[in-house]
Formats: sequence, C-alpha cells, structure tokens
Amino acid sequence: MAIAALTLASCGNPFFNYKNWDTPHGAYPFGEIKTKHYMPAFEKGMEQGLAEIDAIVNNPEAPTFENTIEAYVNSGELLTVVSGCFYNLTHAESNEQIQELELKLSPMMSEYSSAIRLNEGLFQRIKAVYDQRESLDLRPDQRKLLEDVYEGFANNGANLSDEDKETYRALSMKLSDLTTAYGQNALKATNAWTYVIEDESQLSGLNEDTKSVLLANGKKYGHEGKYVLDLKPTTTIPVLQDCDSRELRHTLYMASNQRALGGEFDNTALIVEIANTRLALAQLFDKKTYAEKALYKRCAENPENVMNFLNNLRDAYMPAARKEVKELQEYAQSLGFKETLQPWDWSYYSKKLKDAKYSISDDVLRPYFQLENVIEGVFGLANRLYGLTFVENKDIPVYHPEVKAFEVFDAEGQFLAIYYADFHPRDGKRGGAWMNGFQDQYVMPDGTDHRPHIVNVMNFTRSTETKPALLTYDEVETFLHEFGHALHGMLTRCYYASQSGTAVPRDFVELPSQFNENFLGEKEFLDTFAKHYETGEAMPQDLIDKIQRANNYHAAYSCVRQLSFGYLDMAYHMIERPMEIANNDTVNTVINFTNKAMDQVAVMPVVPGTQMVTAFTHIFSGGYAAGYYSYKWAELLDADAFGVFQQAQAERGSIFDKQSADAFRTNILEKGGTEEAMVLYRRFRGGDPTIDALLKRDGLKK
Repeated sequence: MAIAALTLASCGNPFFNYKNWDTPHGAYPFGEIKTKHYMPAFEKGMEQGLAEIDAIVNNPEAPTFENTIEAYVNSGELLTVVSGCFYNLTHAESNEQIQELELKLSPMMSEYSSAIRLNEGLFQRIKAVYDQRESLDLRPDQRKLLEDVYEGFANNGANLSDEDKETYRALSMKLSDLTTAYGQNALKATNAWTYVIEDESQLSGLNEDTKSVLLANGKKYGHEGKYVLDLKPTTTIPVLQDCDSRELRHTLYMASNQRALGGEFDNTALIVEIANTRLALAQLFDKKTYAEKALYKRCAENPENVMNFLNNLRDAYMPAARKEVKELQEYAQSLGFKETLQPWDWSYYSKKLKDAKYSISDDVLRPYFQLENVIEGVFGLANRLYGLTFVENKDIPVYHPEVKAFEVFDAEGQFLAIYYADFHPRDGKRGGAWMNGFQDQYVMPDGTDHRPHIVNVMNFTRSTETKPALLTYDEVETFLHEFGHALHGMLTRCYYASQSGTAVPRDFVELPSQFNENFLGEKEFLDTFAKHYETGEAMPQDLIDKIQRANNYHAAYSCVRQLSFGYLDMAYHMIERPMEIANNDTVNTVINFTNKAMDQVAVMPVVPGTQMVTAFTHIFSGGYAAGYYSYKWAELLDADAFGVFQQAQAERGSIFDKQSADAFRTNILEKGGTEEAMVLYRRFRGGDPTIDALLKRDGLKK
C-alpha cells in the first residue's frame, strides 16, 4: 500500500496509537477496535517490520548479538500487537468478516514470514554471530536464543538454494492457505448442523439442565418452544451420556463424526493437500518425512522415539482397555441391551456402570461445582501454591460482554498479569478449550518488565432460568488444565518474548496444564470450594471418597483413545511419498487411511462413513502436526512431577506444599524456553521420568 494511503487509513485506527492506549496495563481497547482497522494495521506492521529488517541487514557495523539477534527478535512490534488481537479473536469471537479477512491475510503473512526467513543478508549476519558463539560473553538464555534464532532460520529455508527458497516460499504460502481453510470449514460445519426434536419422548434420561440448554437452542435457532440439538460440547456430551433414546444418540454421533466429511464444507481434499504439502516442505530439507523435520529440538527428538513411546503405552494399556470394553458390554447386556456396543453407546453405558460401581455421576456432582465457586477454588489453588491473587477489574476492556478480566498480583502485591476468562459457548467461538496470550512477557529496552496478558477460553455449561452454571467434573478438570497453561504464561520471568511463558517444545508445553489437573482428586483441594449451590454445605466425605475411587475408571480406554489420535497424527506426517487419492474419492481415501492408522488401538467397532479427522483442528490447523503424542508424553511428566507433591504431603502434611510449589515455579513455570526443557525438568525432579508413575496413577501397576 502506498504511504499516502496508509496515512489516510491511520486516522482513527487504535492500533497506530498502541503505545499510548489509555487502558489499565496497556490492555487492548476492544471497544474501539473495528474489523476495518485490522488490514491497515497489518499492512503498516509488515511495512515497518520489513524496514527494521532492512536496517539490520544494512547496518555497516560488524554483526553482534545486540545489533543483530536482539534487533531481530525485537522487530515487528506493531505487527505483533495487531496479530495478538486478531488471531485470538479468529478463534474466540469470529464472524464472516473476520473469516474473510483471515483468508486474505493468510498468504500475506506467509509471504512476510518468508521474506524475512529467506533474507540472505539477514541470515549471513545471524550466522556470523552464531559462528563466534563460543567466544561471546552471553548469559545462558542469550546463548539459547542465539542457537534458536540460527536454527529457526536454517530449518526454515535460509540454507536452501535460490531455487529451493522460491519453492519453500510457495509451499509455505500454500500450507498457510490450506490450514486456514480447514479450520474455517470445521467451524462452519459445526455451526451449520441442528436437529429439531419432534418427539419429546426422546428426551427421556436427560436432566432438566440439559433440557434447558436444548430449549434455549430452540430459541436461538428460530424454533421457539422446541428442543434442538447442535454440535456444541454443552449439547453433545450430556446427550451422549444421558439420553435413553439410542436413535437420538446415533443421530448426534453421526452428525458429529461426519462434520466436514464431504458436502459443502468438505475437508478431505484439504487433508490430503496439507499432508502432501508438509511432506514436500520436509523433503526440501532432505528429510524423509514431515515428522522427522517437526520433531527436531523437541523432547522426543525423532519419529522413532515417538513411535516407541506410543507402542509401549499401547502394549501396556490395550489388555486393560479390552477388559474394560468387555465388562461394559456385559453390563449393558445385564440391563437388557442385546446388540454389540457402538461408539454412541459408550458414554451412555459407561456413565451408568460408573454410577453403579461408585454411586457417582455428573448429576450428583454438578450441584457442588457452581461456576463461581469453581473460579474461587482454581484461583485459590494458585494462591496457596504461588501466592497469587486475582482481582476483577471492570475497567479493563473485554472483547465480549461475557468475558471477565482480572488483575493478577504476586505475594508481594506486585502486578503480575492480566487474566481474561471466557467460559461459555457461542457462535463465532470454536469448540474446545485453550489458553493464549494477547501480549507476551518480556523486558523492555528501558528495563521495565512488560507483564503478560493471558486468556483462557472454554465452552462450559451455561446457567439456566432456574439454576446457575453448574459444571461437570470434566469441565472442572478442563478449567484446571487450561489454567495450568495460564499459570505458565503469567508466572514467566524471561528477558525475551520469544522465550517467555509457553514458548517451549510442543511435547513439554502440556506439563504445567496436566500437572494442574492432579489436584482435583485431592480432598484438601475440594474442601476449599466444592459447596452445594443451594445449601452451601461442603462436599461430603463419602462423595470425595467415591471421586477418588473412581479416578481410574476406564483409564485404559481413555489412554488408547488418546493413542489412536497420536497414531493418526503420526501416520499423516510419516508418509514418505505423496498421498494418492483412490478412485478420485477423497472421502473414502481419508477414511480408509485414517482407520488403518488407528486400527492397532481400536477397541470399539469402526462406524462406516464416519471419521473425526475432518474436524481434528489440533493437527490440521492448530499447530500439533506430528505433535499430538505430546499429551501422553506430558502425562508421563505430570504424573512423575505430581509425585513430588504427594511425597511432600506424606512427609509434611499438605498437598499445597510450598517447598515443592516453589521448586516447580522457579524451575518450570518461570523459565519458559530459556533452557532445554528436559534440563529444566531434571533440575526440578532430580532425574528422568519413568512410565511407572503413569501406570501407578492409572491403576495398572502397584
């Protein structure tokens, strides 16, 4: 865009005044930001970023860490600011205009990235500093930053020939477009499906809370007074668990597992193209597979280690998983069910068996998990472990009226972070739950510690006309998980933004989140917040005992289900030749390829004409390509890490052990990516983790 046009577009654009925002802690002024402001801000941000790169390249002084490495990682500030806002909202508060803009920006951002990564002059200066690294007087975090920057360029095309650089540029742009389109299709397919329940007898088994959700759906979708299914988690989870109508469960299961599988929002052709494009990128670097390229610098190191890890878990858990399925089949038959269990039967009968075994269910637990009390409990956990306090500040702008914004303070009362919490589903928000950062933590040139702005986005049960928002046990666990990520983002104390918070390897990033889940099974934690929403009475001891006894319920089935996703992911990213479409049929090509990958851990019948892969945004648009195994890898770490707290509880009497929490905070949560991940872990734990801790926690080993 011409400079004159940019100047005209700058008028009234809040992004061009970001250094002077009159908001608490420089928070985004969401009320002032309109869709029309994004494109001019992106364009100007790219222009400024490229000008800063040119200044580094054309600096007549010899390359140094300060004038090259630090100058590079500190460049593009405006683009970072606008991106931090826009790309969060594409997931949490999207609309047609945002989605159209995202598609337009995708090739532009890819080209911008390539223009920097493939800048020969910039790389030569970076390499000059890297080559003299042994003689430089650098802090450990600076040394690692230098290594990461150099390897980031080398692994993204800087060492390629001119011809291959152009190929890399084209493939990167293509991949960006493909993954964006995939994510949008998945969201559109999710939002497009509804089902009006004409026969109210099909509601048998559903509690009043779920019926209220379905009735609210009717009003929302233009069927006032009718009960309506959609594909939001607040519908799918309770209906598959509780609905007595097998026909309705089947309808919902099929719709959920046929999203973007053919039809208007078909993702199958995109999946093939994404896998093949990633392979082509990897082969530019003389790698056999994309997984080989992606796993470099991760804890697992290479595809062979990942597959060995998955296979070891498979061998350990499959016998127990088959027993769990056999037991559930026999239990269902005892209730008069005469067919083979299908996937839409699993949650229904699993819940009934769990209730029969432990007299525990979501209906029993929900009254003790009022959202406001859960928030108090989760915040209280952070206070007991790390001394944090959370104070809601309604002067901090939010991007949707439902979002709550908090100031976070440390034990000395110093401001630590802004924390945004976005709890409930709505159109424009993708499913699932996640943590992200609007603004990173880093030390500014004047020495000021710029504290982070962190967001947790969830899709939890809403309040009804008669009840407050009462969460399921799984929803509480999800909150703890995502809040663990948030703590990683909020507690970080790093010098450079590119190393702060969750800027760690993919197979290490889930450690703080999954570690945090462990507290939910502890009476000492439940006692702090689990109170009946009507009576205010604490959760009784017998119910806590049941929770603890039920913690390993169907742990093996859950494990092999996660393994199936890991095998699926690795299969698509370990191809050594481009995928071929059989009989010009992308739908069945994708179904057959995926089923084959998951077959080795299949314990339930495969349903013809279904596959979850077309809505598996984690690996095809969410950054987990060749990385989904990391959830199980992190479970190994978190089970081992929580053992420190359990030992402290036995020795010193509290699961909120301050000594252990301080060690976890200073060695893991504060360090970000300033050192190698497993070095940090060994420093905290005193050694390497073993699979034993995970097997013991899941009840497979004493």
